[in-house]
Amino acid sequence: MSFCEHCEGQRFDRAQVLRVLRAARKSLRRHSRADEALGEAIKAVRALEIPHLEGPDEPVDEQIVH
Repeated sequence: MSFCEHCEGQRFDRAQVLRVLRAARKSLRRHSRADEALGEAIKAVRALEIPHLEGPDEPVDEQIVH
């Protein structure tokens, strides 16, 4: 079982965004408005659903996680 290419790419992109937001947040004073704003942005990105785009050439026999 594996992730399809589309979902794998989306997961990778989301992980990159989360890493950048967390790194930016570390440089801020705790409980500042900017810290709170980045915290909310991190929550929003984590909550994003990754839409699956099914391609016409995807194999039907294999177990793929979307």
